[in-house]
Amino acid sequence: MAVPVLALRDVSKSFGATQALSGMTLELFPGEVHAVVGENGAGKSTMIKIMTGVHEPTSGTVEVDGQPVTLSGPRGARTRGISAIYQEPMVFPDLDVAENIFISATDLGLVQRKGLLREKASQLIARIGMGLDPDRVASGLTLAEQQAVEIARALSQDVRVLIMDEPTASLSAHEAGELRRIAKGLAAEGVAVVYISHRLEEIFDIAHRVTVIRDGRHISTRPIAEVTPDGMIAEMVGREVGNYFRKDESHATPEVLLSVRGLSQEDVYEGVSFDIHRGEVLCMAGLIGARRTDVALSLFGIHPATGGTIHWKGQEVRIASPREAMALGLAYVSEDRRKLGLAMPLSIRSNVTLATLGKVLTRWGLLREGRERAVTQGYRERLNIRMADADTPVGKLSGGNQQKVMLAKWLETNPALLIFDEPTRGIDVGAKAEVHDLIRQFVRAGGAALVISSDLPEVLALGDRILVMREGRQMGIVPHEDASQEAIMRLATGQERAAA
Repeated sequence: MAVPVLALRDVSKSFGATQALSGMTLELFPGEVHAVVGENGAGKSTMIKIMTGVHEPTSGTVEVDGQPVTLSGPRGARTRGISAIYQEPMVFPDLDVAENIFISATDLGLVQRKGLLREKASQLIARIGMGLDPDRVASGLTLAEQQAVEIARALSQDVRVLIMDEPTASLSAHEAGELRRIAKGLAAEGVAVVYISHRLEEIFDIAHRVTVIRDGRHISTRPIAEVTPDGMIAEMVGREVGNYFRKDESHATPEVLLSVRGLSQEDVYEGVSFDIHRGEVLCMAGLIGARRTDVALSLFGIHPATGGTIHWKGQEVRIASPREAMALGLAYVSEDRRKLGLAMPLSIRSNVTLATLGKVLTRWGLLREGRERAVTQGYRERLNIRMADADTPVGKLSGGNQQKVMLAKWLETNPALLIFDEPTRGIDVGAKAEVHDLIRQFVRAGGAALVISSDLPEVLALGDRILVMREGRQMGIVPHEDASQEAIMRLATGQERAAA
């Protein structure tokens, strides 16, 4: 560890009056996996953009091999061996794997010789241990395979520093494990890997050192052996969060709000049966492809069920549209807040009142901005939404605050049952703790929640009961007192099925 391959020295970056980074220092050495953790809005994205040449620092120095450099854009960074892959892979769907790997190649002789291109691509794919066909069209690749193509692309450019920004956020546990295996292999070959993730268990599995940043500042850098989960969280959020995966006491009552029997959707899922009581949190667990979201979409009327029955407060109902679901008292907080949950270019106040627009319109259909601002301010205080003002575009908020705005939008409909689909995906531990508390407050106040989550510690922390699905079939419902990660995974993988 004599000379870092890449280093930031007292780097600051401001955008007008906003200070994104302040005195940031980071050293990356060949052969290590260096984890960087921090809350949403801590400055991680700005730091990545400086390391990859997208932004130039306002002050401070970027060094490569101990020498100050100016990275003239992403191409300039790549010529020095610095590449990044992100949560959403950037592949060209109509090109094949080999063409995607060498999309930035400048050697026309290589590009024009299809056989040589395939041979070189096969060598890179073999290097990362993935069984990909170089001739396969990218549109059919899974997210994990797309990530592998991006890593192979970086290797084709003689990568020395590979930045992995939330690479496993949308992957299954198995796919995430494969990606971490690749990262470890690259580090063993001498690549400096920067690993950014909100999944703390991944950090302890993969990292040699961990850097914590908060509010654009460097807080600490330590070997992983000296890091504890509680200590890391406290440094990230600037306060003791406590055990945010704690199980609260149950507030379930005997009153059944929703009763589902034999719910089915042709060729999607079948035979789903459960009750949700007032005051209860029912969690749905399962691997990717278990069809949990499809059940939620049926309950909310987006893709109505084709079989089975739904009873709401004792009365049989057929929910054929979201409007009908909302009229009953259901709300659906989507897992995809950017595409399905929020209108990103619109203001925070416009998003908060989007599902209840009639409440803020005059009898002539004109918008009462004062009423809209008052509603937004109420949720700002209630949910601790961090924002400059109500007119800020919601797309400029951190992921955790976007999640709170989406929750505010649905709370304003005054629902009796809230369906949460992956409520904490892609948000930091501080925001996770707040979202968990908001769910608990909702059921304590007499509501009920159906929570779909791929995060097993979250399922165990929130669920009074846990319904496990596999490939469109219900494998069982496990009471919290009998639940463990191992028991849930045995059901989710089909190793056993709970007694009816």
